[in-house]
Amino acid sequence: MAEQSEENEKSEDPTQKRLDEALDRGDVAKSQEVSTWFVLAGGTLVLMAFAGSMGTSLRASLAGLLANAHLISADGAGLTRLSGRLGGEVIAAIAIPILLIALFAVAGNMIQHRLVWSAESLKPKLSKISPAAGLKRLFSKVALVNFAKGIAKLALLGTVMTMLLWPERDRLEALVTLDIAAILPFTSVFALKMLGFVVVIMAFIAAADFFFQYRQWYERQKMSQREIREEFKQTEGDPMIKARIRRLRETRMRKRMMAAVPEASVVIMNPTHYAVALKYERGDNAPLCVAKGIDSIALKIREVAQAHAVPVVENAPLARALHATVEVDQEIPVEHYRAVAEVIGYVMGMRRGLRN
Repeated sequence: MAEQSEENEKSEDPTQKRLDEALDRGDVAKSQEVSTWFVLAGGTLVLMAFAGSMGTSLRASLAGLLANAHLISADGAGLTRLSGRLGGEVIAAIAIPILLIALFAVAGNMIQHRLVWSAESLKPKLSKISPAAGLKRLFSKVALVNFAKGIAKLALLGTVMTMLLWPERDRLEALVTLDIAAILPFTSVFALKMLGFVVVIMAFIAAADFFFQYRQWYERQKMSQREIREEFKQTEGDPMIKARIRRLRETRMRKRMMAAVPEASVVIMNPTHYAVALKYERGDNAPLCVAKGIDSIALKIREVAQAHAVPVVENAPLARALHATVEVDQEIPVEHYRAVAEVIGYVMGMRRGLRN
């Protein structure tokens, strides 16, 4: 039982196949804090770049509205035209900033993981409506960490805001006595200053949360030894089946080689260990290896050759060299042309002598 428990314990690092399957399911390492930071940073940059132009455009529209208020028709059609015109001007003023913020939001997700299209999260699951599963998620380690993270974030941001606002408390009190035209420059600069500090703090929080979320995701993908063996069988095949297939291939190759030995021109071998059967006919580019083997296969090649009157020449160095450098159904390498030519010439000379 102890050994079975150890096999089922998810203690092994996930394979690349397991990680790819998780991504295909839409199970990715994602930090909401990173997405929030991108939106916040993008919004701050947009305010810095477009606040002046947006304010000028909207101020001109509202100023024209107030200046010509007496000319505006108060009936239904007139109010409809007015609301449409104002809506169009507002949209025109904020369209590019809103689009840029949306792009920052998309970038905040894409920088964490590659683009994933998966309907897995849309499938109905009983665990999503189960009260027991809901309570388990509510009091889980992740929920407690998120709660502690939220409290720490609020405390940190509150502390920084207090440190920024406290030295300016007298100026803030005096703002109520100033004209609105004098208030706006101060509030815009002070707001951007506060947003800058928030962006810096949130950058550290987002980085820490991403590494935490990634570690949690990686731990979820860990595998047991049994799962690794099953995956290996699926991807590489059952070792027993692979061994059987390999034996069948070797048997077929051996039969094919033995059938080709009677057609060979010569068999080159050392006394017992290596044998290479070569076939050569006039007009061929080079001799062709039709069979080769060591030990018992070498002896079988010799036996078949002798049974079919194929010359057998003992040349131990050449037999070893050919066995190491040429495969079945391949021509011999150039470096062995001369040595093999001498052997084949010797065999042909013997055959001519026998015919005479």
